[in-house]
Amino acid sequence: MADDWTEDEYVEYLHGERRRFAWVMQRYGGTTLAQAEAAALERYPYEASNALFRGLIFHDEAWHWAMLAIYGDLYWVEHPEFVAPSPEYEAFAEAEPPSECQTE
Repeated sequence: MADDWTEDEYVEYLHGERRRFAWVMQRYGGTTLAQAEAAALERYPYEASNALFRGLIFHDEAWHWAMLAIYGDLYWVEHPEFVAPSPEYEAFAEAEPPSECQTE
C-alpha cells in the first residue's frame, strides 16, 4: 500500500491519521490534548521507507484504532453505535489540518 507513496505522501497521511486518532481520544476517550497526542504518536510511529510492511496500520482508519484503545477488543459488540465513524468525526477528518500538525 504505502510502497507506492512518496515520502511526503506517507508523512502527510501519517500526520492525518495521528490528528484523527488524537481527536477521537479527546472527544470519546476523555483524554487531554497532551495525552491524546502522545497516544497518537505511540499508535502511529514513523516507519522508515525500507521498513517491512510500512504503513500496514493504515488498513483501518484512525476511528477504529482509537475505539479499540478506548473500549477494547470487540468494542463494536458493546458499543454498536461506534461501528461506523460519527458524522462529527467525518467532518473533522475532511477539514483542513491545522498548520501546527504534530511532528516526530
